[in-house]
Order: sequence, then structure tokens, then C-alpha cells
Amino acid sequence: MADTLFVDAPVPASQDSHAQSDVELIAAINAGDHSAFEVLYYRYRDWVIGLASRFTSDADIALDVMQETFLYFLRKFPGFQLTANLKTFLYPAVRNLSIAAREKTKRYQPDETQLFEIERTSALGSAGSLDDLNAIVSHLPAEQREVLLLRFVDGLSLAEISEAMNIPLGTVKSRLHNVLKTLREDDRIKEFFEQ
Repeated sequence: MADTLFVDAPVPASQDSHAQSDVELIAAINAGDHSAFEVLYYRYRDWVIGLASRFTSDADIALDVMQETFLYFLRKFPGFQLTANLKTFLYPAVRNLSIAAREKTKRYQPDETQLFEIERTSALGSAGSLDDLNAIVSHLPAEQREVLLLRFVDGLSLAEISEAMNIPLGTVKSRLHNVLKTLREDDRIKEFFEQ
């Protein structure tokens, strides 16, 4: 099963990704149905790439992380039992693989101060744009930004965030409260909330 290759192509019509739950598909994989893994791959690949892109800020590295994530997941079979939302299970793997990949390529990238100056200069020229919002969010503390994006971009519940990040629920609530307070107080972002 580990030797199976997947091609980036649309899911065949016969494999409707909404027909079976993740738990049913995992049971099928454990029983030897290789096509069930393919369905899970197509169901979650875009989410994994998006999450990896947020951590790495590089589309090519995000694709590498996606491949490594699904190889990691594939190695769990047979015998894998899903005890939570699959996103909750995959999140730590994507995060850790992204951080490792980012660290590996760090020596080839400009340092934080250079990036901050470039972003600050471009943000001054276009008040109220989506670029402003992205610049503001990108400069939030990493822990707060992570909780914010998991909640509002990925749609995870507070309990799922707690489990995915392996932190207490109270910490998730505190980080979310603090980041929302910071965003509300930033004059550059107020117009995004006043609609």
C-alpha cells in the first residue's frame, strides 16, 4: 500500500467524496481498500496545502509538506483508529513538517527585519486593503495567529483547536480573546469589522 502513487487529478465520479464518512473510509483502508485512502487524500489535500502555506509562506514547500503529511498518514495503516476529527489528527503533522521544512530553507531567505520593512512600506501605500489585513495578521504573535486561523479560516471548534495544538481549552480561549482584542484596537483593521 505504501508504494501506491497518487496523481493530482479530479476524484473519479465513482468515488464521491461525500458518500462515506472519514471513519468509514478509515475502516475500509484498514480492511485493504486502497481507493479509500485516495478519497481521503482528495478530501483533505487542499486544506493541508493551505495550512502548510500559512506556516511556510511558500507554495512549493507547502506541496512538499502535503506529500510528507500524507506519507505520514499512510504509514499509520493498517490499524489506525480515528478518535477525533481528521483535521485535528493531521494538524500537528502539518505544523511540525512545515516548521521543519521552513527551518531547512531558512538560510536561503531574507531575515525578519527585511521582510517587515518591505511589508510596512507596502502597507503604508494602500490603506484599507486586504494586504493591510494580511500584514496585520502576519505580525500577530504566532500562537495567537495560529488559534485565530484555525478558528475562523479552518472552522475548527475551540475543543478541536485545543486537541490539535495539544494545549488546554482555557489557553485556546485566552489566546483567541487576546487576538480579537488586539485586532479590534488596531485602527487599520476597524473598517473590516464595520460593515
